[in-house]
Formats: sequence, C-alpha cells, structure tokens
Amino acid sequence: MAVPWQPQLSLGKLFTGRRGRHLRQNLTAYAMIAPALILIFIFGIFPVGFALYVSLHRWIILRSDFRGMVNYVAAVDSLAYLAGFALGVGALVGAGLLLRRVVEKGQREGERLWPEVLAGAVYASAVVTFMRWFYLFLPEFLDIATKMRGLERTQQLFFDLLGDAFRAEAPYGAWLWFVGATLLSITAGGLLMGLRRSRRARAHQPALALMWLSLATGLGLLVFTYQQVGLAYAEAFAQDIDPGIWPQLIVISGGFLLLAAAWYLWRSAEQQPSTGRFALRILAATILMVAGVLLIIEIPTIVASGDADLWNGLKVTVFFSLGTVPIQLTIALFLSVLLFYNARGSAVFRMIYFLPYITPALASATVFRLLFSERQQAPINRLLIWLGIGPQDWLRESDGVLTMLAKSLGVEGYPAAILPAWLPADLSALMANWMTGPSQALTVVIMLSIWTFVGYNVVIYLAGLGNIPREMTEAAEIDGANQWQVFRYVTFPLLSPTTYFLSLIAVMGTFKAFNTIWLLRGSVGSGLGTLNTISVVIFEEFFVKTRYGYASAMAFVLFAIILGLTLVNNRIQGSRVFYG
Repeated sequence: MAVPWQPQLSLGKLFTGRRGRHLRQNLTAYAMIAPALILIFIFGIFPVGFALYVSLHRWIILRSDFRGMVNYVAAVDSLAYLAGFALGVGALVGAGLLLRRVVEKGQREGERLWPEVLAGAVYASAVVTFMRWFYLFLPEFLDIATKMRGLERTQQLFFDLLGDAFRAEAPYGAWLWFVGATLLSITAGGLLMGLRRSRRARAHQPALALMWLSLATGLGLLVFTYQQVGLAYAEAFAQDIDPGIWPQLIVISGGFLLLAAAWYLWRSAEQQPSTGRFALRILAATILMVAGVLLIIEIPTIVASGDADLWNGLKVTVFFSLGTVPIQLTIALFLSVLLFYNARGSAVFRMIYFLPYITPALASATVFRLLFSERQQAPINRLLIWLGIGPQDWLRESDGVLTMLAKSLGVEGYPAAILPAWLPADLSALMANWMTGPSQALTVVIMLSIWTFVGYNVVIYLAGLGNIPREMTEAAEIDGANQWQVFRYVTFPLLSPTTYFLSLIAVMGTFKAFNTIWLLRGSVGSGLGTLNTISVVIFEEFFVKTRYGYASAMAFVLFAIILGLTLVNNRIQGSRVFYG
C-alpha cells in the first residue's frame, strides 16, 4: 500500500548546500556582532532617543505634559520651526536620493526591483510599529514610580505594575500591530528569498527599507512642524501679537544665498594666480559667510526673544573656540617641524610637550588658578608689576580683552566709538557685543586649553610628517626651492589630512569642553557669566535647576550646532585636503 507523500522539514537540510553555507556565515556574523549592537543600543541609541522624548515634555524631576516644540522655541525662538521644516525636507530629499541610486544601480544590473521595494516597505513598517509601541509604552512605564508612592516597594509590586503598563489599552494594541508587522516582514522575506534567485537584487533591500524609513520620518516631521506652527499662530492671534515666523524665513533664505556666494568665492580662490587675489577672495568669502550666518540665525531677533543664557553660552563658546583652535594648531605645527629633524634633545622635548595632555585636569586647573589669581602676590601679577603694568583680576574680570587693550591704547568708548553711525541700532549693539572679545577669565581658560592640547597635536603632526616621502622634499630642493617654499608648497599641503583631523576634533572638543571650565568657574566666581559655555549652561539647567525637558532640548540644539559645524568644515576644509 502506497504511503501518501508528506512534506518533511529538516533543519539539517536548511544548512546544507551553497545556500546553507551562506546562511551559516550570516548567522555566525550576526551572532558575533550581536553583543556590540546590544551595547550600542543600550548606551548609545536609547539614551539619545530617550533624551529626545524628554525634550518634548515638561519635565521637572518627574514627567509632566507633552509640550511639543515649546522647549526648543524657548531656546532658539522661531528657528526651531525652521529647523523642523528643514529636517523634514532633508529626510524627504534623502529618501529620493536613496531611491534614485538603487533604481539606477538596478537598471545597470538589469534587475527589476519592485519586489524589493515592497519588501523594504514591509520591513520599514515593522520598525515604525515598534517605535510607535515604544512611544506609547514608555509613559506607562515611567508612571510606575508615581503609582508606587505610599505603597510598600517590593519586587512583586513592580512586576505587577509593569504587567499592567504592558497590558494598558494603547500600548497593548500597538504591541499587536508590531507583532503582526514583524510576522508579515518575516513571511515576506522568506517568500522573496524563495522566489528571487538574484542575490544582487536582495542586497538592495536594506537601502530600500532605509528609504521608506526616511520617507516616513520626513513626512512625520513636516506634519508635526506644521501642527506646532499652527498652534503657535493660534496662540499668537489669541494674545493679539505677531508670531513673526515667516518674516524670519525670508531673512534666513537671504542668509543661505550669501553662504552660496561665499562658497563660490572660496572655491574660486584656489584658481587665482596671485597671492593678493587669493587673499582678497578668501576675505570676501569670510565676510559673506559671517553675514550669511548672522542672517540665518537672525541673532538680533532671536537673542531678544530666545533664551539669553543659551545665546550667551553660545557666544562664550565661539570665543573659546576661535581663541583656542587656530593658536594651538599653529604652535603645534611649528613645534612639530622643529622636532621632526631630530635636533639634540628632541626626544626630551617631545615628552615635555606631551606631559600637559596627560596631566589630570584638576591639577592643571588648580595650577592655573594659582598663577592667575587676582592677588598682587600671584606669579602673573608680580610679573606684570615688574613690567610696569598694573595687576589684573584675571578669573574675576568680565570685561573683554579687546576693550581693555583699546583703553590701554587711549581709545575711549570702544567699540561703539569706531562703529559707523549709519548701522541699525540692533546690528550696532550686536557688533559691539562681539567686538569686546573674550573676557580675561575666558582668556585664562583659552591659555589653559592651548597649554594642555598642544602636546597632543604635536604628536599627531609628527606622525603626519613621518608619512611624507622624503623624495618629494628633496626634489623640491633640487629644483631650487628654499626651506619656506618647501614647507609651503610640499610639506603643508601633504599635512592637510592631519590638519583637517585635528581641527575637526578641536572644534568639536571646544563645544563640548566642561571639566576645566567648571573647575575654574566654580572656584572663583565665574567672571560674571563669561565662563558659562553652552555645555555649562546645559549642565546647570539639568542638575541645578532640574529642568530635564528643557535641558534635553538645549542638548539637541548643541548637537545640531556641532553637526552643522562638522558638515561645514567637511565641505570647506575637507575639499582642500590632499591625500597624496
């Protein structure tokens, strides 16, 4: 009697053959990187996502009402709406670019990718439903602490409340949607793997899933921003005030046009035959760049309506960065060139220059605090008295160093005295505020930062000098170039990757600097706020004022500033890097 055929599933056959070998390799690779991915999610991605969630709420110790973009508007005024709109448009543009790249590559390979497009949509839907569940579940989970008030805190009570939070109506329904989307994505992936034999076509699925996620993110940001703008207009009309959002959009658009012109002048400067025309184009590009930035962030209006502490912290940070990065890189380059030629005792000097970098920050700050004390017996003040200059308050002094220099030169009323009378009052006040320069207190911090990081930059520059082929400098010398010409036309261009790396790290470091600034600021009275960099302002909002939601919003503003500076630096300076 014939036995009817029955399908038999064998796990052993699943891992045999060519396809099984690829499956084993993929599973092994995923198993190896799974611990790292879990750690990155727990300590990297989740804290950032949770900080974003906190920034959208009123959060003082405990979570309160959902506020949308209110915290961001309080920090940077209407620029928050424009930033949300720009991010949404950028996400849509990114989705379009991803789709075009995948389609063009599929056409070159002769593949029809519509099944992969559908599969990418299914995978993206699973991610979106998970994020929706997590967003709905998180407040239920965070409210467990409130529900346990007045009760005996036991492990069983926590698990009972956790189960209640999971089974709440909104999170549980979102969880079912996530499970369904996950099963659908697994099924669709299995069917597509069985139907599609082309591995090249299946390789496009991650990019297409990312395209759908970028599309969903862009649409979500635009809808959210539009809703927040509508609420702002409704509130403004109810209070009979001008919201002033769209006039700022016009001004900011003009700022972007100035930046485009500055970019054109900067790129065209490389093609100028003479040094004078090259310098003029660089100067004009710098002026247009500064004007464009002023228009884009519309500082006069935003400073008046946004958070004064935030913008003062940003101004202090800009002074700190401009006073630190160029000087420390210049000194490090000079010292590294001297030490590279193996002069007598160069090894000892390398160690001496590197010692400040490995010295504990507390010890360095303490030494500088004693050196630059306001007492007349302090070492620096004793030196100034010996030179015929009066003692200074240093870390307690809030006046700008340029103002003090102008007074010593006999220029009264600086900087207002040298500004043209035809300038608008707001712009004149803004320029006068910036023309004072960093305070004496901040100057001490700048000197401490330079003293600390010059040795590190010297070590990196020495490594870069060691990678320059000796034949190139010898060829230039044979052609008649002197030492300065060899450095300018051979050594310095070949050091551009090193300079780019160091400048990028240094700028990011100045915007995140905290420890030495906090130590000097907290011990001597902070120079009337002139040491309050943006990182210090965020720290005080979070730990002193316990405004967690607003501090998280300010942290994302700082993140956006650092990201923008990195992109600008990459486009301007990175394009001039010569990798040999």
